[in-house]
Amino acid sequence: MNFDIRDGETFVESQLTIVRNDDKLSGGVGDLVLDGEADALTLLSISLDDKVLVEGVDYTIDGDTLIIPSSLLPPKNNGDATTTSSILKTKVKIHPETNTQLSGLYKSGSMYCTQCEAMGFRRITYYPDRPDNMAIFDSVRIEADKKSYPVLLSNGNKLDSGDVVQGGDRHYAVWEDPFPKPSYLFCIVAGNLGSISSSYTTVPSGREVHLEVYSEHENVSKLGHALESLKKSMKWDEDTFGLEYDLDVYNIVAVNDFNMGAMENKGLNVFNTAYCLADPKSATDSDYERIESVIGHEYFHNWTGNRVTCRDWFQLTLKEGLTVYRDQEFSGDMMQSHAVKRIEDVSSLRGRQFAEDAGPMSHPVRPDSYISMDNFYTATVYSKGAEVVRMYRTLLGKEGFRRGMDLYFERHDGNAVTCDDFLSAMADANDVDLSQFSRWYQTNGTPTVKYSSQYDDDSKTFYLTLSQESNSENPLHIPISVGLLDKASGEEVVATKVLELKEKEQTFEFNGLEGDVLPSILRGFSAPVKLVRAEANASEEEDLAFLAARDTDGFNRWEAGQKLYTSLIFQTMEGKQEESKTFDYVEEAFGRALNMDGSDYSIQAYALTLPSESTLAEEMTVVDPVALHKARGDLRKSLARKYFSEIRAKYDELTKAMQSSGSGEDIKLDATSIGQRRLRNVLLGYLCCIKDTAEERDAASELAMKQFESSYGMTDRYSALNCLASMDGEESVVARRDTALQKFYDDANGDALVLNKWFMSQAVADLPDVLDRVKALVQHPDFTLTNPNRCSSLISAFTTNSAHFHAEDGEGYKFLGDMTAQVDKLNPQLSSRMGRGLIQWRKYSEARGALMKAELQKLADMKPISSDLFEVVSTGLKK
Repeated sequence: MNFDIRDGETFVESQLTIVRNDDKLSGGVGDLVLDGEADALTLLSISLDDKVLVEGVDYTIDGDTLIIPSSLLPPKNNGDATTTSSILKTKVKIHPETNTQLSGLYKSGSMYCTQCEAMGFRRITYYPDRPDNMAIFDSVRIEADKKSYPVLLSNGNKLDSGDVVQGGDRHYAVWEDPFPKPSYLFCIVAGNLGSISSSYTTVPSGREVHLEVYSEHENVSKLGHALESLKKSMKWDEDTFGLEYDLDVYNIVAVNDFNMGAMENKGLNVFNTAYCLADPKSATDSDYERIESVIGHEYFHNWTGNRVTCRDWFQLTLKEGLTVYRDQEFSGDMMQSHAVKRIEDVSSLRGRQFAEDAGPMSHPVRPDSYISMDNFYTATVYSKGAEVVRMYRTLLGKEGFRRGMDLYFERHDGNAVTCDDFLSAMADANDVDLSQFSRWYQTNGTPTVKYSSQYDDDSKTFYLTLSQESNSENPLHIPISVGLLDKASGEEVVATKVLELKEKEQTFEFNGLEGDVLPSILRGFSAPVKLVRAEANASEEEDLAFLAARDTDGFNRWEAGQKLYTSLIFQTMEGKQEESKTFDYVEEAFGRALNMDGSDYSIQAYALTLPSESTLAEEMTVVDPVALHKARGDLRKSLARKYFSEIRAKYDELTKAMQSSGSGEDIKLDATSIGQRRLRNVLLGYLCCIKDTAEERDAASELAMKQFESSYGMTDRYSALNCLASMDGEESVVARRDTALQKFYDDANGDALVLNKWFMSQAVADLPDVLDRVKALVQHPDFTLTNPNRCSSLISAFTTNSAHFHAEDGEGYKFLGDMTAQVDKLNPQLSSRMGRGLIQWRKYSEARGALMKAELQKLADMKPISSDLFEVVSTGLKK
């Protein structure tokens, strides 16, 4: 390929070596069908074996395909063993500067870059743009202005570079990728970029790999964490799975305008700046952790996605679910706390993926149909897909899972395969039958597992009965990790054991027990299911309190507390909280969490955090966002008042400890320091939610302002800002809020990632006029609809501000509908994500649902409408 980059237009020449498939593979039809988006490409020339082809005679263009009839193509061979090939040459013109879809080749700021997954390569040139079409890109030449674009990058290793004309103002670079890859992994970058570099020596082969991370010059100081994360990822994959890197160069480029988080292009990863740039003044602890995780994710794709890729896009979870699982395990090891990581991942799963499972866009981890593949980069494919992979690990054990992975690579390296191939490798490597487990790949929705138990004192036997309900016609194969705790002593009498639920209902026996026990079920969240009692039980909340205090499984101890919080919030919504003992149990659990011993501050922080409104909404048949927000807020305030002295003492204790261990620019990123900040900010949130009187509002805003002004690091500063952003009332309180927001904006000094936080803080504020504020921010000179990060930080963030987005007047829905319509003209991938904020209308009251549906209908009636958005809104409107 040859890219000739000029101002306003780029010329792309490609030379394809093509060989006809066997008749048995092609069904006897030998037409060559090439993908190419008509609105992106201008075909300038095309030839086959040096014969110039004429449209209408030698080829046809039908919409977004170019077809060359089989009669022009030679047979696979001429009666002997020699394969006959042809050379197809094309030249097209494209316009990256006006490509607001950010798919294909486009310009972001002062650099050109590509995004080809899932269907971007067809916006660059004509090509069979499918993941199973793996080819060696043996020469990619990029030519551009030397002064404006001194850095020219592509996949693989660089073969050559120099001036086009000696001493001239244009230069070139030639790259070769020796590994076969599908077109979605193709990449080029051209820009005036700064970088940092290092090297890594692989084990055991000893390959010296040059590592380099690029960004715009002003951001180079923020690249260090990404580079160190890359080294950690490379070592982890060697240590954990025996997988080494296979090229001499590994490049990463940070791009401000990007639809996704990052892209695993072979040897040339492209990253959204939000997942690559970090320093203590601009990035929170969560940003640092997320960057490490995403750097790992894209690196791990080198084997699970690049060396072995998916045969078709229906198999997307084969690479994404597996790689998410791998990055989760990597992050857990780096955090030195898999319980913390598991809590974070399951909270995200329940808040996003469970909602997807319950809505009109519900689909299996392996979808069976789509209009636009871009719509299926979903929480189901990624997060639930990772849970499916985790279940293999739970069923087979650590060693068994590793045997399966080894066999998978041995069989399929260099190939495009299916989820069934992965399952077969796992089964064959361990000599087990996993045929029933395959139903997870074709079943949508979240299964429910019900349980009941009985202890027989005479036989010293405990009976645990499990049953399952799902959208599968036949039972799923569900691993349920269970431990047993003695009711009298609280001691664990049966360590974690994996029960395999393979029938509609099964009873499991535990013998030799000297007394009644309480089961700890679904430890570590061993399957992506909802766990409920088969029948209501008067002792249920007492049992939860017991588990919250004594369970040896860190995840289930947290889970028991969350269920108690959930029960009390729903009772508060119904006005029944005074009729039960639940508040006593919640107070006991909260007080115990507040006074936890040990140094795992993150676990303590999460134990004190109430379930999110999105998680709670998934437990409701009809969601009342305003009532839910009030009930959750009322419980939070009650706990804050009850334990105010203890909360304030713990907050002050942590403040003192953090000041003595290091202050100013010395921001430590070890697990203990991150945990201390996480806990302190949870406590700040409780202290600042007490604001019913003028005196309380003054005290809360003063405390938040003090933390805001004294914090160097973004974590503490942003937490304080979020508390202040929701302050209202007296002039002094409003003055603190507005001063902090202005100070935060001024200190950003144009930093895009910090400004995103500034927009988001205001979008999620709990203020009565928040929608008016968001509308005003749309007119702010720093806001733009063309940048996905900026758009999401304001508009998408506002949709998570549930009580205000779902205001009964429907103005929130109208605002989202209007913004979605505007974005669809610029970036269909982004507009389709925004449109999902309206498709759950059946979950709300008839009045709210009608208003949401009306906005969906307006979008559906738009002309023109992108296929991405049309698929979402039409699915949302289906009966």
